[in-house]
Amino acid sequence: MQQPPAPRTHFDFVERFPSLAKAWEETAEAGRQGPLDEKTQRLVKLAIAIGAMREGAVHASVRKARAMGIENEAIEQVVALAAGTMGMPSTVAAYTWVRDVLDP
Repeated sequence: MQQPPAPRTHFDFVERFPSLAKAWEETAEAGRQGPLDEKTQRLVKLAIAIGAMREGAVHASVRKARAMGIENEAIEQVVALAAGTMGMPSTVAAYTWVRDVLDP
């Protein structure tokens, strides 16, 4: 899968802290081991970013999901599924972050 380019800040951070970047990649690789396919993994990561209220991670997850060919409706369903747990204000906030990427 072709990943969308990371923001410039990511490259600056990796250049400044290469050991942390390597550890991050090893952590990510370990998390990919298991029965879930790549698209399901991406949607789970989006859900976690939404639940943790991490705007930047939501943006990145949506960019990566779109690059994988995941349809907008599936991305939006993840937001809708969060509503029962997170409540309406937090869910609407997460929805705006998703729309930031889907409607640039």
